[in-house]
Amino acid sequence: MVEFLLQFGHTLLSTILDVSPIVIILFGFQLFVIRQPIKRLKQIIIGMIYVILGLALFLLGLEKALFPLGEVMAQQLTDPAFIHGDGPIPEIAYWKDYLWVYAFAAAIGFATTIAEPSLIAVAIKASEVSGGAISVWGLRIAVAIGVAVGVSLGAFRIVTGLPLPWFIISGYIVVIIQTFFASKMIVPLAYDSGGVTTSTVTVPLVAALGLGLASTIPGRSALIDGFGLIAFASLFPIISVLAYAQITAFMDARLAARKDSPEASIPHRTKGETS
Repeated sequence: MVEFLLQFGHTLLSTILDVSPIVIILFGFQLFVIRQPIKRLKQIIIGMIYVILGLALFLLGLEKALFPLGEVMAQQLTDPAFIHGDGPIPEIAYWKDYLWVYAFAAAIGFATTIAEPSLIAVAIKASEVSGGAISVWGLRIAVAIGVAVGVSLGAFRIVTGLPLPWFIISGYIVVIIQTFFASKMIVPLAYDSGGVTTSTVTVPLVAALGLGLASTIPGRSALIDGFGLIAFASLFPIISVLAYAQITAFMDARLAARKDSPEASIPHRTKGETS
């Protein structure tokens, strides 16, 4: 108990130091630049205390539970004894031998993104600003699918040893093409969705997976091949959100076309009616 309190106190102090520059900037601009009194000061102070306590508990929980579990899972799934069993370890890694690694990468990418606090905040604000046109869960799931695909593809890149620029350049070419055809309302949100995924929950687990994978595969360098998964986790949500918006717009257009078609306006006759 004493050890827990000491660790919580250390985490709480670090959180206060991290948050203090934001508080100083906000209050400084309000008092010395805008020169307006701060409304509902008591509520703001109570809310900031809640935020600091919540962040401290959240970070301590990640350090004690989620991070070790993710590292252990990454090490076990990339262990040659698990991949190859009792057989000899080949000098060349075959991508088909690592199917469970791809599945785990996709699952951990999806789960961590759904739990990402920054994405939840962006999704809620996007729904409020759009008047409900953008669904909170629709945006979260679209981003999570993009991260899942990206992290899984990044794990495949590490296994095969293919150059990272090939994937990143190809991905951004797809993004540029999608941007020309997507709605202007969704493009800024899609680009921001790629940034909010690389936050507190996603980054440590994805980075641990990449480093563990690169360190256990023959011929891979943890420094050269282990990093780069975060780039996949930032890029593919942009593609998935743009695709989600384009698919939704296409389905709405088809539904509207069916309602406006001449056949839709013709009443259906019952069995007893004659021509």
